Amino acid sequence: MSKIMAYSELAEHNNRKDCWLLISGKIYDVTKFLEDHPGGDEVILSATGKDATDDFEDVGHSSSARDMMHSYYIGEVDSATLPAKPTFKLATQDAYNPDKTSQFLIKILQFLVPLAILGLAVAVRFFTKQS
Repeated sequence: MSKIMAYSELAEHNNRKDCWLLISGKIYDVTKFLEDHPGGDEVILSATGKDATDDFEDVGHSSSARDMMHSYYIGEVDSATLPAKPTFKLATQDAYNPDKTSQFLIKILQFLVPLAILGLAVAVRFFTKQS
């Protein structure tokens, strides 16, 4: 049976001599692995005291690295003790470009410039044939 720990307990283990990580709800004591980590110990130390799941997944760890995690597993975090994740509201395009006329102008130019180049090419071809 897994040991269930509060998030606050995990957060206390955040240095080179005592380093725990939270990945996908599971807690790992990686203190002994710090020196062996291919990316260096700073990478791991920067992920302590918080949910390191995104950091771990973003790197794209190999299957052997994932298998190695089992030897460092010490328990699971009590999900009720996790801090609330911040929510971000994405800005709409209107906030960045309230001037719709410039968007309209860009669309017209995207159509007219290639048309003008094509017309110029046809004119050059026509007049060079005449000479």
